[in-house]
Amino acid sequence: MAKILISPSKYLQGAGEMKNIGTYAAKCGKKALVLISQGGYRRIGAMIEESFAGSDCDVVFDYFNGECCESEINRLVAIVKEKGCDLVIGVGGGKIFDTAKAVAYYAETPVFICPTIASTDAPCSALSVVYTEEGVFERYLFLPANPNLVLMDTDIIVKSPVRLTVAGMGDALATYFEARACQRSGATSCAGGKTTEAAMALAKLCFDTLMEEGVKAKIALEAGVCTPAVEKVIEANTLLSGIGFESAGLAGAHAIHNGFTVLEECHHMYHGEKVAFGTLTQLVLENVPLDELEDIILWCIEVGLPVTLAELGAGNVTDDQLMEVAKTACAENDTLHNMPFEVTPETVFAAIKAADAYGRYYLDEEE
Repeated sequence: MAKILISPSKYLQGAGEMKNIGTYAAKCGKKALVLISQGGYRRIGAMIEESFAGSDCDVVFDYFNGECCESEINRLVAIVKEKGCDLVIGVGGGKIFDTAKAVAYYAETPVFICPTIASTDAPCSALSVVYTEEGVFERYLFLPANPNLVLMDTDIIVKSPVRLTVAGMGDALATYFEARACQRSGATSCAGGKTTEAAMALAKLCFDTLMEEGVKAKIALEAGVCTPAVEKVIEANTLLSGIGFESAGLAGAHAIHNGFTVLEECHHMYHGEKVAFGTLTQLVLENVPLDELEDIILWCIEVGLPVTLAELGAGNVTDDQLMEVAKTACAENDTLHNMPFEVTPETVFAAIKAADAYGRYYLDEEE
């Protein structure tokens, strides 16, 4: 099988870039559907409209209904066709990107992704995660191409809640460890091939950037400013993690995240927060050396990522409920089977319980 690396056609990151979105759109289409939340429109809708007013591309706005599910995708595909749009632009967070990418695929148009937060590595990928209307993981939709443009306006991202960028660090934390597991097992990546050295290098750079810059970036964001550390973390969360996970592969952490979606108690937690705990669980499954496990747990505590079930909102769940999480994580079509050894619901259940115990131990040590 061939080694494959895929990426967005263009990645742009800088202050004030959203003001240029109309100019970029005009190079790709004549009429754009902008998918945005009502809150997002209130904050930056006027800026986007002004950008399009000075361009040769018309714009239609539609508000996102809140879930990347079949009914929402079908609703928006119908609007694209009805309005005669030839470009889809997703502005906002992960579920909006996933929906915009799916809509563009079914409507056969290019797609631009314009995150207003740096909370996941979804923007760059040729992948949409589809959920039920109730928010339970349903399936991965693998797309034939990555977005035509990913635009990160750092002025906008710095104004978003700090917790969202920290959640992005949680999502990006998994990238190197899942890539390493896939390389060891020879698994097929989301790109449909074996892992390239380039993807592994980007995954490792992603991890190194988080360890070096993560705490500095969080403190700067809490002060409301964009520093070089913040710029590096935004790139790690989005571009490095995006190419890393897709072209190197997913393994335990994201499958365990998918398991946690069956718990109503965790629905208020962000994707990256659950992935961070999934990463700790994967490291327990791998029985990594104590110093590696300790470094990751202490870093998570320092940046504010959950290291216990209680911090995930699942402190009072029963063992039966946790076994359901483990069984869902081990679903036949999920990525847990990319680990370089056999994984069962019983070993995942034990790893979740142990990860929680380690988290509680180190939280007590810190106090």
